[in-house]
Amino acid sequence: MANSWQRLAIFIPSLNGGGAQRLILKLANGFVERGYCVDLVLAQATGPYLPEVPETVRIVDLKASRTLFCLPALVGYLRQNRPIALLSALDYANLIALWASGLARVSTPVVVSEHNTLSLALEHARGWHKRLLPTLMRWFYPQARTIVTVSQGVAEDLPRVTGLDGDRICTIYNPVITPDLREKAKAPLEHPWLKPGEPPVVLAVGRLVPQKDFSTLIRAFAQLRQHRAARLIVLGEGVQRPELEGLVRQFGLESDVSLPGFVLNPYPYMARASVFVLSSRWEGLGIVAIEAMYLGTPVVSTDCPHGPREILQDGKYGTLVPVGDEDRLAKAIEMAMTQEAVPPCQESWQPFEVDTVVNQYLHALVG
Repeated sequence: MANSWQRLAIFIPSLNGGGAQRLILKLANGFVERGYCVDLVLAQATGPYLPEVPETVRIVDLKASRTLFCLPALVGYLRQNRPIALLSALDYANLIALWASGLARVSTPVVVSEHNTLSLALEHARGWHKRLLPTLMRWFYPQARTIVTVSQGVAEDLPRVTGLDGDRICTIYNPVITPDLREKAKAPLEHPWLKPGEPPVVLAVGRLVPQKDFSTLIRAFAQLRQHRAARLIVLGEGVQRPELEGLVRQFGLESDVSLPGFVLNPYPYMARASVFVLSSRWEGLGIVAIEAMYLGTPVVSTDCPHGPREILQDGKYGTLVPVGDEDRLAKAIEMAMTQEAVPPCQESWQPFEVDTVVNQYLHALVG
């Protein structure tokens, strides 16, 4: 148990987004339970997860209009509070955390964490990101105490793209499985499609962005729907909503496809769905697939880089299909619907338990 005066800081741009933000909240709560004071330092204190921050965690709002502009405020925070360690998440925030630490001239070690496959993210990046980000990471990431990646695939990709020393990189899975996850899954759910006696529901969860490739999922579902009754729910919000809604209309699926938007607690949907699908082109890990697997819902996932193959143990705990292959995806979804769901064994989700992961992060942060 840590002394109560020992302060850990976690820096992230905001609580907008998905997997990385949920990870941060679980880590913050885990650090508090170990006896640390925890500051959640945000460039902007915004986002749908803001009400989920535990009361035991102090929110520090740097009030910056953009993440880059919070650098002076972060320098001031480090000089004034001098946390025993600083954890940052996401590449741009990681760079700013390292710059702030250097400018503040404090002894606070910085641990940076990467949550996505950099090579593939850069393929879809615009502007200066594509040209400068790998160089900046190669120059400044060596100043970090440790570089954490959320999957082994991301750990292998990062040095290939940046030239970083692979020996400085360690893999720590996301803290997905928490004691309250099953309780959250039992929350009441009034969605009419998930009542007993209704056709089976295919569920997907994620931002409506090209990375998640929900257009391929909708096309696969259209094939499935031609010869069996089923429904598709996609929980999430994003820039591709108009495009995806247009695709639904194109296939005449308005009565069978629902895009309800962002849902703070997706677990009742996961627990009641017949099949969970991860259709991504790439991932850092694929948190939602772990959650669905833990709740006993059959998982069908693309074999995208990186994460799903690690999570599903080469197909042992779910079905893997090629990225962008709507025919194979449709067949895998139908097969998962017709097979009896098998409760997950503990070895399938133990690496993602919050206690395991919190201990690993504390080792990286404070030794």
